[in-house]
Amino acid sequence: MESSQESYRRDLELMASAAPLRAAVIGAGYWGPNLARNFKASPDWQLAAIVDMDRDRAAKLAAAHGGVPVCESIDELLDTVDVDAVAIATPAHTHHGIALTALRAGKHVLVEKPLADSRAKGVEMVEEAENRGLVLMADHTYCYTPAVLKIRELIADGSLGEILFIDSVRINLGLVQPDVDVFWDLAPHDLAIIDFILPGGLRPAEVAAHGADPLGTGRDCVGHLTFALPNDAMAHVHVNWLSPTKIRQMVVGGSQRTLVWDDLNPQQRLSVYDRGVSLDRKYRSPAEKKAFAISYRLGDTWSPALPEHEALGQMVAEFASSIWHHRPARTSGASGLRVLSVLEAVSRSLSGDGESVAVTGNETQLEGRR
Repeated sequence: MESSQESYRRDLELMASAAPLRAAVIGAGYWGPNLARNFKASPDWQLAAIVDMDRDRAAKLAAAHGGVPVCESIDELLDTVDVDAVAIATPAHTHHGIALTALRAGKHVLVEKPLADSRAKGVEMVEEAENRGLVLMADHTYCYTPAVLKIRELIADGSLGEILFIDSVRINLGLVQPDVDVFWDLAPHDLAIIDFILPGGLRPAEVAAHGADPLGTGRDCVGHLTFALPNDAMAHVHVNWLSPTKIRQMVVGGSQRTLVWDDLNPQQRLSVYDRGVSLDRKYRSPAEKKAFAISYRLGDTWSPALPEHEALGQMVAEFASSIWHHRPARTSGASGLRVLSVLEAVSRSLSGDGESVAVTGNETQLEGRR
């Protein structure tokens, strides 16, 4: 049987010998230039075109990357430029139409978060890619940061023990969006990270969300989201456009260790605390369940060494690898759909004054709990 090291070496040899894939970036606004820069810099890719309805804006971005061809639509791109894949960085309501057009033309697709503006559209995108044997990848960029990759590793190898809670805060004095509330704007990052780091992914049976609109904008500017994790654990996500202080932090509490990720502290992004509450679950009968032995640990704190690399560079490399090896990307369309399913449930919960609502697609988990 081939060892993991041999498999990894074989994968590297295959990628090194393969000709670069050709990608077009669709959308030259806020996020498109970042994608274009990383596709251009990647040895796995050749930046083949820039697409934007604003031809002047597209031409300006194209000129910054060697004067690649410019197109005003996905149809013009497919008619005039030979590409293997497209990367979509346009408003969420356009993702579905552009992605389906590209997939039906046999192109692999990378989509900026969220995957679509409704779960039904996301399902259609995922099914189209699966039926055609193409890669549909969600641009969950934070999942490719060194910190999040390390968190995933520490959870997978059992370093934290059984997960007891996840508490995520993403607040800033940010722009009030004209078309979405604070949950749809900021929470996709946190939900994608939780989906990425947990071995079972993001699969809550139900969620509860509370929001507030103190400015009278017509959409929630402050929000809190909660949902259950396995083994009676709990996740909480706090998002806010109105905070004068910018905080991007996640705490993952485990039965053995607790991890704190402070994304705005470059000197110590990750801290692992060997202290917390220990619980003896080895009771022999239901009557003994009330007599748990609880103790407190006061151990050391350490900060894992993290490599330096740009997350987007890792992401476009993963996109190429998934295409070459005919496998789902680590942030696949399915992971994007799981995030989208939670966001839709959040909207339903807000409409119901914060009541818990089932997450579409996870009803069987809910039935199993009742």
